Amino acid sequence: MPTFSEGDPAPDFTLFTQDIDPFTLSEHRGYPVVLLFFPGAFTSVCTNEMNTVNNDLASFGVEQGVTVVGISTDSPFVLDEYRKVNNLTFDLLSDHDAEVAAAYGAKYDYDFTPMELDRIAKRSAFVVDAEGTIRYAEVLENAGKQPDFEAIQATVDELVG
Repeated sequence: MPTFSEGDPAPDFTLFTQDIDPFTLSEHRGYPVVLLFFPGAFTSVCTNEMNTVNNDLASFGVEQGVTVVGISTDSPFVLDEYRKVNNLTFDLLSDHDAEVAAAYGAKYDYDFTPMELDRIAKRSAFVVDAEGTIRYAEVLENAGKQPDFEAIQATVDELVG
């Protein structure tokens, strides 16, 4: 599985939002993008993470043109309900087959659980700069942990300075 570090080109992708609109990473060139992979909608840690980001979007640079998206393997229909229930104001993307999570090195291996769930994204955060280069990468092995929001925000601040 690939791993990424600062300075690597971000793999391009097209996924569908909760509204079934296509979102293509390369179409957002010119402004940074924060990608937040999360294991599953309606779970406590994921809900805490998404609400933490939503409640402080200004710190993630949205007023300076930064795009923030959450990405999970849930269907767009589940993500639509999840977004409504939690009053989230940023888009959620459906990586239903976990292909994008795998491309970013953010997918659990097949033997993650006794149930052999092979399409679950690891909790991960990436900041992609305006040119499509990864400037921050964090892939957590423990789904109960939160990403380093301060490090993400510091990276965004450097980019939109």
